[in-house]
Formats: sequence, C-alpha cells, structure tokens
Amino acid sequence: MSVLKPRVPQKAAAAVASQSEGGVLAPPYRALSIGMVSVIFLIAFEATAVGTAMPVAARELDGVGLYAFAFSAYFTTSLFGMVLAGQWADLQGPLRPLAVGIGAFAAGLVVSGTAGVMGVFLIGRAVQGFGGGLVIVALYVVVSRAYEERLRPAIMAAFAASWVVPSIVGPLAAGTVTERLGWRWVFLAIPALVVVPLVVALPAIRRTAGGPVRTADGPEPFDRRRIRLALGISTGAGLLQYAAQDLRWLSLLPGAAGAALLVPAALGLLPRGTYRARRGLPAVVLLRGVAAGAFIAAESFVPLMLVTQRGLSPTMAGFSLALGGLTWAVGSWVQSKGRMEPYRERLMVAGMVMVAVAIATAPAVLVPWVPVWTPALAWGVGCFGMGLVIGPTGVLLMKLSPPEEAGANSAALQISDGLANVVLLAAGGAAFAALGGGAVGAGHGLADGATASHPAAFVAVFLPMAVVALVGAWVATRLDPVPEGA
Repeated sequence: MSVLKPRVPQKAAAAVASQSEGGVLAPPYRALSIGMVSVIFLIAFEATAVGTAMPVAARELDGVGLYAFAFSAYFTTSLFGMVLAGQWADLQGPLRPLAVGIGAFAAGLVVSGTAGVMGVFLIGRAVQGFGGGLVIVALYVVVSRAYEERLRPAIMAAFAASWVVPSIVGPLAAGTVTERLGWRWVFLAIPALVVVPLVVALPAIRRTAGGPVRTADGPEPFDRRRIRLALGISTGAGLLQYAAQDLRWLSLLPGAAGAALLVPAALGLLPRGTYRARRGLPAVVLLRGVAAGAFIAAESFVPLMLVTQRGLSPTMAGFSLALGGLTWAVGSWVQSKGRMEPYRERLMVAGMVMVAVAIATAPAVLVPWVPVWTPALAWGVGCFGMGLVIGPTGVLLMKLSPPEEAGANSAALQISDGLANVVLLAAGGAAFAALGGGAVGAGHGLADGATASHPAAFVAVFLPMAVVALVGAWVATRLDPVPEGA
C-alpha cells in the first residue's frame, strides 16, 4: 500500500519545516509538547495519588473485599480502550480518541469520588481505565505523526520526566488530603488538571496531526475482528486476575477460562512472531512487555518486604522507591541525546542487565546485617536501566511502523506492557502465597493477608523476575530488523 501523507495544514507544515532545527520546545512544537506532557503528568499524578487514597476509600465504602478489583477494573477496560484507540486513530486521526479519553478519564474519577457504594466506585474505575487506554495510544500516534524522527527520543524522555514530581509529591499530597479533607477530594480534585491538556494540547494536535492518514487505496475499513479480540483479551485478563486474587481450587476454572480467551486474543492483536522474538517490530513489542512486567511485578513486593521483614513504616517503605522516579528520567534523558543514536540498542541491552541486577539485589535486605537502604539504591539503578529501555521501545516502534499502522502497533506495544504486568504479577503472587507469603492482588500490590510473610516467599518472586529481565537483555539484541553483516 503506497502512503501519501497525513492531512496536515500547509501553514503548520511550512512552519515546522522552517524551524526543523529546533527541539521539542521550538515554536512549532511548543504548545504540543507542553500539552502532551501535561496529559502524562495528569496520568502520573492519578496513579500515585489515587493509589494512596484507595485503602481508605475501600474501607469507608465497606468494600475491602473488593479492593483488588478497583485496580483490575481499570486494567481490563484499558486494554479494550487501547485496541479501540489504535483503530480509531488510524482511521480518523488521534484527536478524537485523545479528547474522548481525557473526558472519560476525568468522568471516571468523578464517578468514583462521588460513589456511595463500592459497586459504583468500581464502575468509575472502569470508565477511567477505558479513558486511560484511549489516551496513551493516541499520544503515541501523535508523537509518530507530529515529530521528526530525531525529536522523538527527546519527547519520550520528557514523558518520563513528567513522572518525577508526581512520584515524589503524589503520595504525600494524597495522604495529607485524605487525612484532612477526606479521600473523595483526591478523586474530585484531579479532574481539574484536565483543563490544561484540553486547552493547550488539542488545538495543537488539530494543527499538526489531526487528520487520518491518506493512502492510495483510501481509508482502511473498521476491523470488527480486532474489537472482538479486544473484548476477549479484556475479559480473559479480568478472569485471570480474579483467579490470582482468590487462591482456591475453584479458582482454577475462571483462570483456565481466562487463559482460553486471552491467549488467542493476544496472538491476534500482537505482531506475528512476537512470542518468538522475531527481529524488528515483534522483538520491540516483546521487549516492552518483558521489561515492564518483570520490573513492576518485582516492585510491587519491595514495600511489603521492607515493612514485614525490616519494620519500616508504610510511608518510609514507599519513599524507598522515590529515587527511582528521578533516575528513570535521567536514563531517558541519556538515551534521548542525538550522539547516543549509534549506541541506543546497546544501551537497551545494558539497561535490561541493570534491571536484572537491581531485582536480584533487592532481596539482600532480608539478611539482617544488610543496610535497610539497599533496595532503594538497587531500585535507583534499576529505574535508570528502565529509562534506557522504555522510551526507546516507543521510538523504535514509530520508526518501524508505516503511518497507516501507527495506531494498531502503538496499541500492540501497550497491550504487551499491560498483559505482561498481569501475567507476571499473577505468577509472582501465586509463588509468594505458596511459600507462606499471603495473598497478593494481581491488580495492585498487597492484600491484607500478607503481614507475616516468610523470607523465602520474597526470594521466590524476585529471582524469577531477575531471570525474566535477563531474557529481556537477549530480546534487546534482536531489535534491528536486519542482523549485522547480513
């Protein structure tokens, strides 16, 4: 299929061309960059602040038994939103899915913040997750269309940097608001941040990347099969999470049903050859899932390990991860520099090795004489490695994707990320519980039963995840579509 070009107004195109030597804050890109970073800041602040207020909300709504579903509801609907956003953006451009996604994200927060019962609260989380899935894929499509290839690493580094302040300030601010004003204000205050992205980003997107991609054969038809697969992958993920949260023999039934739905749907939505790490785009998509899944699955157990094994307070245990937000941004900044382009894939291999070392080092704190700050230092190294990996996967995906497939491939990248999270969290949680650690909700971190965990239960989580990260280092050697010397 021969691609002509995205529909971009001539004046905007001329302005970009005339100042192409600038950076992401050059006049043609300034409003767009600021607006999109504001969107990521909104998502980051929500992720850190809402997670802090969630236990209080569940207790006051008499829904502690449904606590983990507040996270899995978000995850399952976000998967569907990702697939829909990919098709929508390819057919009509990223503007509409982004606008609808931001609106649904804010509406879900309002529904949860005003809920009187846990059931309504969960509905709000599901609406919010659907909006989040639309937003993240639409943003990747905007980056692929509006920015020159040389600028994409820089804007992805800016996305990573926008997590630094929320990761440090978010839990403290949310805790203070929850204690002084109540948990509802954490949910109801965040939608006010939507105003900045709506006012700044959407007009800039309309000017630079608002239309569909024009092709010689006309627009692609809406693919109903992908929507059916999206429903299958969302339902399957929800059933798997339920099975992981309810560790009884009867849970094998929903777990098997979830796998039967999820596996064929994932194979249909991810690029062919993803699970074999085929060179090029499939390896890029697989690396994103392996890196995110291993890291997040291990990170979920760090605070619990510090609280139950070394006696830290929950606040201090949470702050042990704060350094990671800064080093992640530094890693993203390092890989974004133009002079690093020839070494980018080698940096990604090194980054995955750092992640593996960090995950393997963290449980050393189980030994009483090891300093309690060891996991914080290890996680700083691991987050630096993640900064070297996560941003470049998005950049490589855009480089390897034809314009008319940017939406579908961006959705595949995010689906790989999300699926790896739930599968590895479920596996880690099962191993943790089997060795006396207690039950762990796959949608989030920790369930109430995990207060007297056996040290071996933590080792059973961290060491396998370190092995998974090392597999990611091998996958990172297969990102080039053509082997060297071929």
